[in-house]
Amino acid sequence: MTRSAAGPLAGLKVLEFGQIAAGPFAGSLLADLGADVVKIEKPDGGDDMRQWPPVSTGDKGPGYSENFASVNRNKRSIAVDLKDAAQVARLKRLCEKADAIVENFRPGVLGRLGLGYKTLSAASPRLVYCSINGYGHTGPYASKGAFDATVQGISGVMSVTGEPDGPPVKCGVPIGDFGAGLYAAFCITAAILQARETGRGAFIDCSMLAGLLGIAALQTSEYFGTGKAPRRLGSAHPRAAPYQGFQASDAPFMIAAGNDKLWHAVCEAIGMPQLITDPRFETNAQRAKNQQELEKILQPVFATRTKAEWLAGFDRRGVPCAPINTYPEILNDPHVQFNRLVRDMTLPNGRKTKTVAFPMKITGYEFSVYRDPPALGAHNEEVYAEWLGGK
Repeated sequence: MTRSAAGPLAGLKVLEFGQIAAGPFAGSLLADLGADVVKIEKPDGGDDMRQWPPVSTGDKGPGYSENFASVNRNKRSIAVDLKDAAQVARLKRLCEKADAIVENFRPGVLGRLGLGYKTLSAASPRLVYCSINGYGHTGPYASKGAFDATVQGISGVMSVTGEPDGPPVKCGVPIGDFGAGLYAAFCITAAILQARETGRGAFIDCSMLAGLLGIAALQTSEYFGTGKAPRRLGSAHPRAAPYQGFQASDAPFMIAAGNDKLWHAVCEAIGMPQLITDPRFETNAQRAKNQQELEKILQPVFATRTKAEWLAGFDRRGVPCAPINTYPEILNDPHVQFNRLVRDMTLPNGRKTKTVAFPMKITGYEFSVYRDPPALGAHNEEVYAEWLGGK
């Protein structure tokens, strides 16, 4: 599928030197909003994520990675041998036409190939160049290798993830990669607005470590305020209770009674109004302090009825609650379906699959998969012809 892009970023030209997740996710956000994102890949195999399972087969070509497709829809792909001087020279001419470049190689790699910010911005001062990396371009860890799991470890995220009496646990969603990708897309858009006003682009040093510290505002401020390290609490909350997972007679569920009014509604729902005046639980601060005692009281009660019964009772009283879903359950949920958060997509080999849509709504913009995820190098001549007039 190829048709003209529409959206708030339509008309922007972006080159993505992206591998695996962080760079490609940033590029996909820009592409979903209409930017012409061209993915630069090595001729031999392309982005390593092309090999990641699940690999789906189709009747029009070889197997294709569903993981790769999820963060590379709405893009075009050109294959360039970065060791070939003639191909790199031609690629530099594309760079001169770009509004932005996003890359997630180790610091210095593209610079040694003549594709760093200093070289490219000399020819195109308005260029916005975003480098996503593990630890930034400066400092003791600048040359240190990074993957999502290692950055989750060093950033402190794993120290607050898991059960209190268990080991540190990695978040199941790669928040280091995808958090950096979100920051990158946001900063690129902001820098492009500035470049339009001033004619000067910018270099964006987008560190995964810095991104994880940025989104850990509640945990870092807890440390700044108390001098104590935040702790692992499982599904519980450090400042509110009951605000955690419980086990019903058939399945687990979450409840989030974040203030006194909601706590009173919980007491009503479970038929234990005496807990409202219990001095251990009268205020949110007291409930958080004594949440283990509170859990010991509530869990046997919750085990007497089904998840559906408890959720219905809490919903009637306005208490925030939810099932603890698997991905098949939430992707097929009626609310998700009603909001069209799952869309159809076709792989280059003809295989029909699905993808999660750009998740936010913007007036005047309707997300679509206007370009199916690309085969490696599928748009070489097309991109050069459009951006350079075929030269």
